[in-house]
Amino acid sequence: MNRILSLRELGQSIWLDFIERSMIQKGTLQKLVDDGVAGVTSNPTIFQQAISKSDAYSHDLRRLAAETTDPKSIFEGLAIADIQAAADVLRPVYDANGGHDGFVSLEVAPDLAYDTDATIAEARRLHAAVQRPNLMVKVPATKAGIPAIRQLIADGININVTLIFSLDRYADVKEAYLQGLEERMKAGKPVDRAASVASFFVSRVDVNIDGQLDKLSAAHPADAIRYAALKGKAAVANAKLAYAQFEEKFAGPRWETLAAAGARVQRPLWASTSTKNPAYPDLIYVDTLIGPHTVNTMPPQTLEAFKDHGAPMRTVDQDLAGARGALAALAQAGIDMDEVTEELEADGVKKFADSFVDLLNTIDERRKELAAA
Repeated sequence: MNRILSLRELGQSIWLDFIERSMIQKGTLQKLVDDGVAGVTSNPTIFQQAISKSDAYSHDLRRLAAETTDPKSIFEGLAIADIQAAADVLRPVYDANGGHDGFVSLEVAPDLAYDTDATIAEARRLHAAVQRPNLMVKVPATKAGIPAIRQLIADGININVTLIFSLDRYADVKEAYLQGLEERMKAGKPVDRAASVASFFVSRVDVNIDGQLDKLSAAHPADAIRYAALKGKAAVANAKLAYAQFEEKFAGPRWETLAAAGARVQRPLWASTSTKNPAYPDLIYVDTLIGPHTVNTMPPQTLEAFKDHGAPMRTVDQDLAGARGALAALAQAGIDMDEVTEELEADGVKKFADSFVDLLNTIDERRKELAAA
């Protein structure tokens, strides 16, 4: 049984949340694509792990280090080569389905997350440098990122909106996408190839809230059972309500006008879907969020687990009353979802920024080692 293809029949695409040069060179990525994987996502943490642990970058590191001592320029040279190579592997997928899938994502520098103009300029520059139609540029869904998303969609650049945690911010993201499409139409430009996904982060919500519930249990032992029953419920509930919001937004006269011109919906993409708590099922953030017009981007371990024992059936729009009830119960327990999601967004930006600094330090150290050798 090919569970990935079973998901495709249910309307969900699987993307790999990982990239590393040797997996492209050895044909590992091609084998995954042959199995049904339809995209690749990357971020600074992924590149930091890949470049620090793989010898596949040594030749290009040596070449680029001879041209410049700037670690960011060296990183971009390495990253763009990987993104181009992965995009070429996935190009047949992109061509076969008319640009619906087959994308590879590259993130703008995370230190630009709070600068709209710089984000726009960086995304345009990366788009021009990669020169692949199946590139998606990742832009964080910060307040500064929202107008950048609108402008970049209007420019005709494919955008993966990342680090979405709250339903309110997700609403802003979808509105920015629609406004960008409308600007293109008004300018007489085509919208039938515009592509975007909205990366809604999942497991980190439970990590944050479960920690709060543990503290409440310790402070109020008499209510410990009630608090324990709420653990592991918030993330999936939050994502299911996001999907309901998606279905509502991409319907009605406004959307039908855009769809008549060939526009595509901005698909929800479930990110951070590996299980962080070993007490939970390893596919808790995969099996529960399956449905039409969605993407799940999985790290390699989660992907292998799903191929082995995943349960491909439509679940993302099941038991919405239960999802609303779970969030209501958390609110009654004193959990403020607005505070949680604001904290997660700030923490997410910081983690990627810290990984980017670590990445540049790793590159600089390797450059010096190669120079000494």
